[in-house]
Amino acid sequence: MNILILGSGGREHALAWAVQQNPKCDRLIVAPGNAGIADIAECAALDILDGAAVTAFVDEESIDFVIIGPEAPLAAGVSDALIASGISVFGPSAAAARLEASKAFTKEICDAVGAPTADYGRFDDHEAARAYLAERPLPIVIKADGLAAGKGVTVATTTPEAEGALTDIFTGLHGKAEVVIEDFLRGEEASFFCLVDGEDVLPIGTAQDHKRVGEGDTGPNTGGMGAYSPAPVMTAEVERRALEQIVRPTMTEMARRGTPMRGVLFVGLMIEDGVPSLVEYNVRFGDPECQCLMMRLGGQVLDLMLACAEGRLHEAVVHWANDHALCVVMAATGYPGAYAKGTGIDGLDALPRDSRNMVFHAGTAMRDGHLVANGGRVLGVTARGDDLGEARERAYAMVDAIIWNDGFCRRDIGWRALDA
Repeated sequence: MNILILGSGGREHALAWAVQQNPKCDRLIVAPGNAGIADIAECAALDILDGAAVTAFVDEESIDFVIIGPEAPLAAGVSDALIASGISVFGPSAAAARLEASKAFTKEICDAVGAPTADYGRFDDHEAARAYLAERPLPIVIKADGLAAGKGVTVATTTPEAEGALTDIFTGLHGKAEVVIEDFLRGEEASFFCLVDGEDVLPIGTAQDHKRVGEGDTGPNTGGMGAYSPAPVMTAEVERRALEQIVRPTMTEMARRGTPMRGVLFVGLMIEDGVPSLVEYNVRFGDPECQCLMMRLGGQVLDLMLACAEGRLHEAVVHWANDHALCVVMAATGYPGAYAKGTGIDGLDALPRDSRNMVFHAGTAMRDGHLVANGGRVLGVTARGDDLGEARERAYAMVDAIIWNDGFCRRDIGWRALDA
């Protein structure tokens, strides 16, 4: 079958790497792709936020199945346009994508089903938000209501920091001037991934991300500086509670409203004393969590996504190896602030590319035949191992072989699990 993946980051490189291993995949196109993806698939210039343009491209190229990687095309209704044209697609409708696109909507759903989550207030008026803030204890969580590429959340430990986050939101830094203010949840954070087809739910893995830019989880939030899978804190009992108290009630409520969720549900959880509470929902794979999951799932992920898109999830089974994966993100110096583009990267050609060692490209490009950085988060150096220690050792061995004077990475990915 002919398959199209929409996106250009490390997540999409990982999806392409896994999908092309499945014998059902005859032809793979990634739009727009990146320099690393171009080594394993065709890349095409395409406005992935334009549903009509994507639908026309699918028709021209005789595409059988579309996988939507990032959140922006989902919120823009690209999945709706494809489904309306009779095209099989992995990704929810724009209405269902509100679970990610609107923090306020997710809180409304939690209220409706009694899902455990932080107490909160939602505001579209700056002064009302400031008044609520003054009444709440610190630390406090300030969330921009709309999509903000993983950078619209501030965990404020001081009132000036919280006030500054409110000002950023109400002056339009993240687009929509609406805010959700949440009480701070204590515990250990983890990511729980499920496929959902409107009725059935299939867990497909757990992971833990490292959102802060600095070692020891210090500095500003980023899109993610590394991840590992599985997450030890996600015990069988925690997973059961999350499914019964959070995921399945949410899916039932979404279906009741006439907006069933179909695709991957990324459940961000805070776990304290074995009890999970919902931090947020995303309706796409996380990045860099996806890199770890794809290393562990391999080619079977295409069969799982097809079953999900076709409403056959009740038939699907995940075949797990007893292994671990870890991803180290290499970013451009200055990230998540200002950084330079166009700096040269060497050494990748000498690295292994197999089922246990892979460098996934995120922000890269080819210029005059040479690989250069073209974004903030640039490479996802990912390895599998029989245990997490082996996976980390493999990953950092590859990091150390990459020559990029203008890049950096955290050296403590996996610390929470390995130092426990």
